[in-house]
Amino acid sequence: MITNDSTEKQTTHDADDDPRNQHILININGELVPRDQATVSVYDSGFLLGDGMWEGMRLYNGKWAFFDEHMDRLFNSCKAVSLDIGMSREEIHDALETTASTNGMISDVHCRLMVTRGVKSKPFQHPSLSKTGPTIVIIMEHSKPVDALQQKGIRLASVPQVRGLPHSQDAKLNSHSKLNCVIACLQAEAAGADEALMLDPYGFVNTTNACNFFIVRKGEVWTSTGDYCMNGVTRQKIIDLCRDNSIPVFEKNFSLYESYSADEAFLTGTFGAQTPVASIDGKTIGQTGGESSPGAGDITRQLQMLYRQLINDATS
Repeated sequence: MITNDSTEKQTTHDADDDPRNQHILININGELVPRDQATVSVYDSGFLLGDGMWEGMRLYNGKWAFFDEHMDRLFNSCKAVSLDIGMSREEIHDALETTASTNGMISDVHCRLMVTRGVKSKPFQHPSLSKTGPTIVIIMEHSKPVDALQQKGIRLASVPQVRGLPHSQDAKLNSHSKLNCVIACLQAEAAGADEALMLDPYGFVNTTNACNFFIVRKGEVWTSTGDYCMNGVTRQKIIDLCRDNSIPVFEKNFSLYESYSADEAFLTGTFGAQTPVASIDGKTIGQTGGESSPGAGDITRQLQMLYRQLINDATS
């Protein structure tokens, strides 16, 4: 689990600095508020308990990529925890459009849409104490992934913190309660890596603390069964692209053994799309990985190209 700590830390969410983000307006329950004045109550369920759900989305050419898929996940998650959003999909889309338009945002924009159970009457756990209705916050930033991520790749470390069983806290719930992932990230950082590679309860490779995980072996693309990881929108798009383009893809159990000897590895997520993995536990991935040439492998690059075309088709 020890990795080389000689290079600067990076994450899959590293973005180029954009001074415009200092003056953004944030949508809080329909009111657009300057960033330095945007606050929620200390009695809010999200702050007190992490009781809420969120979605990360990207705006390309004035259109939200895969909006329907993100809304499916958000509404399904909120239904699972009996959280009434109080808005329709169309109303959420209108709120996103208003926020983007007011901020003068068209492309290379990342949005975090957050829904909590709302403000509590007392600072205790029971959901019935949330009496005001939901709190809905929309944060949009001018945000473009740094090119260095594609050139250097991400260094992962396998960590003791695991993704739990669904009856503990189902990983498919994109909840505000992310302490499990935060602990994993801290463990990876202590090992000198950029991010954590988390296992499932049975020791099979599952996901990272922030993204879904794929490997490539002998022309085949492998990812976890999906039983213990976030049902990532980008993850599913990559699986579909493989199937549509005759690239063998498997959702299956596999161990660190297969991961260490993979020809390629990459991460998927809404922000970074597909990010190459340079090493796992200090072991270089593939013949083209490592310090000398850690960029994406052939199949990863092919999928990146296909995904960019999919984005263009969806937002043109």
